[in-house]
Amino acid sequence: MYEILAAIDEHENRARAQARAIADLPRDPADLHVVLFHDFTDNPEGASVSQVAAVRRAKEVLDDAGIDVELDESSGKPAESILSEAGKRDVDLVSLSGRKRTPTGKALFGSVTQAVILGADRAVMVSNPSE
Repeated sequence: MYEILAAIDEHENRARAQARAIADLPRDPADLHVVLFHDFTDNPEGASVSQVAAVRRAKEVLDDAGIDVELDESSGKPAESILSEAGKRDVDLVSLSGRKRTPTGKALFGSVTQAVILGADRAVMVSNPSE
């Protein structure tokens, strides 16, 4: 079984594009297990991962492709949470969706994608956010 941790933010179009990229991997869909993972940085209402619309959209795409899907969540700093979860689960691949930002925007606000790529000890796939 090929294990994938797909870190999903709140943007539905990026989540769908990310799920399509996973479904398009050159593997038998029956050999894939995907954990759709959402990190809540601020969750005063106590929402769960299944209530995040972007996660539901990604799950729909993966379900339609016949891929085994699991949902998981955490709270904290997104890059740290993603890397920690990838290590705990010993996944084969971490899937992210990048955002288009200016160099100034990256410097001011940081980049979860960049932090995960630089901190990962396993393969990382970044999907095209404009799909």
